[in-house]
Amino acid sequence: MAFELAPLPFAADALESDHMSANTFSFHHDKHHAAYVTNLNKLIEGTEMASKSLEEIVKESAKDPSKAGIFNNAGQVWNHNFFWNSLAPGGGGTPTGALADKINADFGSFDKFKEEFKNAATTQFGSGWAWLVLDNGTLKVTKTANADTPVAHGQTPLLTLDVWEHAYYLDFQNRRPDYITNFLDNLANWDFAAANLAAA
Repeated sequence: MAFELAPLPFAADALESDHMSANTFSFHHDKHHAAYVTNLNKLIEGTEMASKSLEEIVKESAKDPSKAGIFNNAGQVWNHNFFWNSLAPGGGGTPTGALADKINADFGSFDKFKEEFKNAATTQFGSGWAWLVLDNGTLKVTKTANADTPVAHGQTPLLTLDVWEHAYYLDFQNRRPDYITNFLDNLANWDFAAANLAAA
């Protein structure tokens, strides 16, 4: 069963007022993400991986250097599927409930979490991702390069930000720190993160 490009969970122009344009999504979702899906399907066609779930493919290919091409495309498909859900119109601000309590307990404060997240996203050299993850019962901020993903390392992702240049260059040019701040202030889907925590 071939994988399909997951639709955006919101209209392509839904985040315009929060400085993420429909033009960005026309390239990022419709071209970059779509290409990873197409490439993955070609790479696994006729193999034993063709019958596996996306998460299974990510975990198995991560351990096998001969399957680097499969991992790179599977990881990018998984990461992008997760990233779209990490965004929400009218998002950002401060989480509430159990997630807020857990952030305060594990980071000391929400401001301290934001500081760590901004630092991880800013200092990821080149292409990659910044994450809020649950790792052995503790919330942590981490970053991964290229297609790497916490799923391959036994961590549970709660929220992510794509810091590949194609994620922000049309709207923010080289101003990655502004893109990161905008995500935290206006776009982060804390309901999605809270649901991931509750399900962990």
